[in-house]
Amino acid sequence: MPVIRILPDTLISQIAAGEVVERPASVLKELLENSLDAGAQAIGVTLAQGGTRQIRVTDDGAGIARDDLPLALARHATSKIQTLADLERVASLGFRGEALASIASVARVALISRPAEAQHAWRIAVEGGPAGAPEPAAHSAGTTLEVNDLYFNTPARRKFLKSEATELAHCAEMFRRIALARPGVALTLRHNARVSAHYPAADLAARIAAVMGDAFANGARRVEAGGAALHLHGLASPPSEAKASRDAQYLFVNGRFVRDKLLTHAVREAYADVLHGDRHPAYVLYLEIDPAMVDVNVHPAKIEVRFRDPRAVHQFVFHAVQKALAGTAAQTPAAAVAISTEPQSVPLPTTAGWQRPLGVAQPVGAYTAMLSGLAAPAARSRVEADAVEHPLGFALGQLHGIYILAQNRDGLVLVDMHAAHERILYENLKFALAHHKVTAQPLLIPVTFNADALDVATLEDNQEPLARLGFELAALSPTAIVVRAVPALVAQGDIPELVRAVLRDMREYGASQVMTSRQDELLGTMACHGAVRARRQLSVPEMNALLREMEETERAGQCNHGRPTWYQMSLADLDRLFLRGR
Repeated sequence: MPVIRILPDTLISQIAAGEVVERPASVLKELLENSLDAGAQAIGVTLAQGGTRQIRVTDDGAGIARDDLPLALARHATSKIQTLADLERVASLGFRGEALASIASVARVALISRPAEAQHAWRIAVEGGPAGAPEPAAHSAGTTLEVNDLYFNTPARRKFLKSEATELAHCAEMFRRIALARPGVALTLRHNARVSAHYPAADLAARIAAVMGDAFANGARRVEAGGAALHLHGLASPPSEAKASRDAQYLFVNGRFVRDKLLTHAVREAYADVLHGDRHPAYVLYLEIDPAMVDVNVHPAKIEVRFRDPRAVHQFVFHAVQKALAGTAAQTPAAAVAISTEPQSVPLPTTAGWQRPLGVAQPVGAYTAMLSGLAAPAARSRVEADAVEHPLGFALGQLHGIYILAQNRDGLVLVDMHAAHERILYENLKFALAHHKVTAQPLLIPVTFNADALDVATLEDNQEPLARLGFELAALSPTAIVVRAVPALVAQGDIPELVRAVLRDMREYGASQVMTSRQDELLGTMACHGAVRARRQLSVPEMNALLREMEETERAGQCNHGRPTWYQMSLADLDRLFLRGR
């Protein structure tokens, strides 16, 4: 029978290292978090051979006293927490007292530190075993921790490390996360004696722009919601700027970067109606929450968290991001907005479709005159007010029956009329169904069309859900369906194709799923078939009515599939195109 024995401390530390020290980037994370917890305002990182040869982190933090140096490298020794109550309200990045001991068990480590009040620094070293005695050293106030030859004593683990370029890329990504987490701290990264990145201390907006790029910072939507107990802020890219991968997604909880499935799902759901295909949004979001309401002691790498009330947090984040993305055409990117955490509704149009009279002939003429400087002062004042109220401007005409050309105070607006109308119908259908206000419009002349046997069977099995959607259908024969009423919002669409698409969704997924978990897909199908088709000629009042509906509709900047619905070309853009002023 095998005998139970207590493992040696060195082996225990090496086992722990397998959880904490996955690769050089894991080491860098722990060292940087220690520097931040020490109150550092400037941190320098030096790497050699992607961090496999050397990782050195120097900071100007509080430093470590001589007598505490051996404890800094001991297992389960920490200055961050002392009691269970401290653990339940962890505010620091580190708290386990395990990372440095684990690193020291699989690498050659040297720790040099000097508190500001000390006469000189002290150095302590360890090479995979017990630490040596502290020795005097030269160092400014702060700490340097040097990790050399990672896994020198565990060659089997070293074989799992990747190429220098790969390990460097992981270290650089870890460095970016820390840079985004603490914008007020100056950070410098050097690799093989060359500066790879430098971020001076800055405000949050400047740091996000430095790390993520100006294009993201200038084009993203600002997220701001909540209060003292629960607060979310940051930037999220518009759906049109989504990427092919998830490598530009950063979520922080109380200053700690996390990969949390609940938060990621909440953000993804906020984009559900506007994201195109398999694209992924880019975002930098900061969630501040009472530390007692979140458990960070879930995983050794401290990259996962658990919330006391996960549903409430999910809904809060979902609604905050959704509201930021729901800006109408009147919003500018990254505009400061006060965001409510309550779900927002879209008003139903006053009439079916967008045929209401607008009386726009005079505003269009006056607007044109204003831009040319010919309008009288009173007319110019009135039209300037119209320009603020109607940021999409006024229609000039159609291009090939597909695009609306409109003029606003900034220049030319191009609108994909089908995509825009599709979004308007989709939002109105969602609101109507949620509030049991779907209006059925009887057809003056019922529409009859040929159908296959499956369509007829689906119709006969789903009369009640079809009626809830505003459809009145009947089977004339095993191969024919008559339509006597359709939802008023989509009554101008291709009725046979609309009915076929709805029946197909019900047949494929079942009526219960279509009316619950897959309801948005069904309404998207209805909106697509009910929207105005390409090549249809619109009058100027019809075009202007569509522009006004877009300005009133949330998420009007993208259709249901994530494609943009409109594009602004400024006068400056047009001047550059035609080389004016050169």
